[in-house]
Amino acid sequence: MAFRNVLVVDDEEAMRHLLAVILRDHGYEVRAVESGEDALKELAARDYDLVLSDVRMPRMDGIALLRKALEARPELTFIVMSAYGTHDTAIEAMKAGAYDYVSKPFKPDEVVLVLRKAEERERLARENRRLRTELAEGYRFEHVVGASEAMQEVLRQVRKVAPQKSTVLLTGESGTGKELVARAVHELSPRASFPFVAVNCGAIPGDLIESELFGHVRGAFTDASRDKKGLAAEADGGTLFLDEIGELPPNLQVKLLRFLQEEEVRRVGDVRAEKVDVRVVAATARDLGRAVKEGDFREDLFYRLNVVGIRLPSLRERREDIAPLVRHFLAKYRRLRPEAPLSGVSAAALEVLEGYRWPGNVRELEHVVERAVVLAEGSELSEEDLPGELRAREQPAPSLTLPEGSLSVKRAFRSVEEQLIRQALERTGGNRTRAAELLDISYRALLYKIKEYGIAA
Repeated sequence: MAFRNVLVVDDEEAMRHLLAVILRDHGYEVRAVESGEDALKELAARDYDLVLSDVRMPRMDGIALLRKALEARPELTFIVMSAYGTHDTAIEAMKAGAYDYVSKPFKPDEVVLVLRKAEERERLARENRRLRTELAEGYRFEHVVGASEAMQEVLRQVRKVAPQKSTVLLTGESGTGKELVARAVHELSPRASFPFVAVNCGAIPGDLIESELFGHVRGAFTDASRDKKGLAAEADGGTLFLDEIGELPPNLQVKLLRFLQEEEVRRVGDVRAEKVDVRVVAATARDLGRAVKEGDFREDLFYRLNVVGIRLPSLRERREDIAPLVRHFLAKYRRLRPEAPLSGVSAAALEVLEGYRWPGNVRELEHVVERAVVLAEGSELSEEDLPGELRAREQPAPSLTLPEGSLSVKRAFRSVEEQLIRQALERTGGNRTRAAELLDISYRALLYKIKEYGIAA
């Protein structure tokens, strides 16, 4: 991790200027203020990675500033400095939470070295947090379950592309495990100790996506009361996963393309751009090639994202993976609910599971197993523990009608689309999230269509 934003606090103008010059020459973004009071205002208004503060200042000294700053932001890295420093002052500062202590006068390289050491400490702390999270969640690459040839090919491609920085485009139906594969790409890469930041482009309102992705400065719009770091900057050093990339509005497609080309972010309302080192993995259930032809997606962005394309097969294409997936999910939910009696699956139930079409793919299968763990009373998952639509075996084809007396493709398309939406909502009992999965469209697109067709749900 590299610290980018540094706040310098010193009541001497010459010292503020000197430190600003030194740090900017080494690539830091620097703001300098003359008092502890001004520093607290800055910290409330903007995001800083590190504070470099003098100890001896009028009204509020550096130790008092340190305590107040860390009370508001415990994760902040704080370094103190003083020409009047003593060993006792250094010990007091460290006890109060300072990372390190610099004595004046100092050489420029001494200050930079202390900051570099603080960055390395933060990098190691972040790696430790990541490892603890992995242990807590039990995440391993091997949890991408799939012995089928189709999934083994996906895993071969992941292993090849993971060490590179090339952008990756994951395609496949909803529920095929695109985010899990994106995490595998990250975990097998040299970036594994840095953040994996996931963004669902279809779940964020269009007017907020730019601010969420790239951040904003205070005053950029009505509710921007303080600076905000965007998710792209949060992923610095790591991987940015852009799920449902096909739902990105046209104006954001242009800005994302610039971000990919220049490797820098410009926050909303800011005049400056900030360099970031991010590996991008995108995913979509849409046919982006078709979207390009229809003018819904920029061709240059498509090719920039699709440097390495990996298609995830549907569960219908890998039925031999259903049995190991069922056992995997049974073990997972048994760990979460050790009091549940269910520990195996009957041959009859497995036959039903392997014969079902799985329009929701692996995600739908996981939900079915979780439901069974909660509701089943025996030690073995039986056919009776499965939802009724699975036990029906034959999935009835949707009954659709076309407008009479018209050969208009547009009218026929709208009519069929409306009927499919109504049937999906009926099948899912009005569950819009589940209906969107069945329809293979984003949740946001479904809400728009419901409103467009005046469907009560």
